[in-house]
Amino acid sequence: MKQAPRHGVTMIELLVTVMIIGILGSIAYPSYRQYSVRARRAAAGACLMEYAQYMERVYTGNLRYDQNDGAATTLPALGCASDASAYYGFAFATGQPQQRTYTLQATPIGTQATLDAACATLSINQTGAKAVSGTGTVVDCWK
Repeated sequence: MKQAPRHGVTMIELLVTVMIIGILGSIAYPSYRQYSVRARRAAAGACLMEYAQYMERVYTGNLRYDQNDGAATTLPALGCASDASAYYGFAFATGQPQQRTYTLQATPIGTQATLDAACATLSINQTGAKAVSGTGTVVDCWK
């Protein structure tokens, strides 16, 4: 007697498929998270550069970085800062710029702070010198 051909998927085939998807997912997800962290850090670095350009325009107009009348100097609401505000806070390192110096910081918040401990806070000063507060190098963190 001839047997009819069987259609469908066996339990073993289904388990092998699920196992392959699980292995691929366990490899891809950490890579995706690291990519997201690096992309957010790069956006914060670019935004710090925009703020540094703003400070240079202030200096060009006033010949000083701080307010001549003693009023508090505040950072403007740049578009880049609103985009990155969920992951980084932007501020002056010392609270206010001085007459001839300033240091700007991008401090990670939330999950970005947890996942990016190697670079942590990015900073730039009036000379364009870049720094990080974490254990990572400036070259790696400011890519």
